[in-house]
Amino acid sequence: MRIDLHTHTARSDGTDSPAELMAAAVAAGLDVIALTDHDTTAGWAEAAAQRPPGLTVVPGVELSCASPVTGADAIGVHLLGYLFDAEHPAFRDARVRLRESRHGRAEEMVRRMRASGLPIEWDRVSALAAGGPVGRPHMARALVEAGLAGTVDEAFRLHLHHGSPYYVRKADVDVGDGVRMVRAAGGVPVLAHPLARRRGRVVGDDVLADLAAAGLLGLEVDHPDHTEEDRRHLRGVAGELGLLCTGSSDYHGTNKQTPIGVFGTAPAVLDTIIGLSTGTRPYAD
Repeated sequence: MRIDLHTHTARSDGTDSPAELMAAAVAAGLDVIALTDHDTTAGWAEAAAQRPPGLTVVPGVELSCASPVTGADAIGVHLLGYLFDAEHPAFRDARVRLRESRHGRAEEMVRRMRASGLPIEWDRVSALAAGGPVGRPHMARALVEAGLAGTVDEAFRLHLHHGSPYYVRKADVDVGDGVRMVRAAGGVPVLAHPLARRRGRVVGDDVLADLAAAGLLGLEVDHPDHTEEDRRHLRGVAGELGLLCTGSSDYHGTNKQTPIGVFGTAPAVLDTIIGLSTGTRPYAD
């Protein structure tokens, strides 16, 4: 059984619709995928309606977090939540606040780029988001279309990185609070790509221990942004803390070069995640 527990659609910063995502999963020979768009469950209904026979879809989310949430030393982290109740009030409201923050931040970044002379249009950026939360990948695609970068990755390197004069920090949830909200909503929280250093600073093992004490249930160990040494280290930490180890592609369609299914999760781990959840169930035959 092939299982990929971290994928994105055009409802956040991927390029595939939920139906296209599932078609890509089937074409790649996957049996299970998790739909984990950023701060939104907007793709869940289409995934449930369009799921092809034989493919299991695990509804989830990737939550924008920080550790700690305030101060100059805050480190951005992402938290995967699986099989939670999407209508749990506190968690639903937190996702709404994050999406609204993303929208305002994106508008300000586009304003700054236009003020400096870059011919990027808000209407085009918004259209590329296809009604979902607007993020830097949508700005990157608009910059590529405008001839200001050759690829999405180059647009990030030239214009959208954290040190760029156009960069605006978005609102985040304290990661400990995020863990507690996912658990309160009946879901299973797993820290996404904990050692993805190419994205910026990462949290230490002490933070992972604190999160485990707060209710974190897993670490995303096998990820394209982790080296083999990173994966070995995280497996050791997970073993010490009693955490699950997951694996995934973090697939974004054509916004990234990583193919769907490049890393996977063991079936026994998925069974444990399903057994721990009380919020909702996978979409399955």
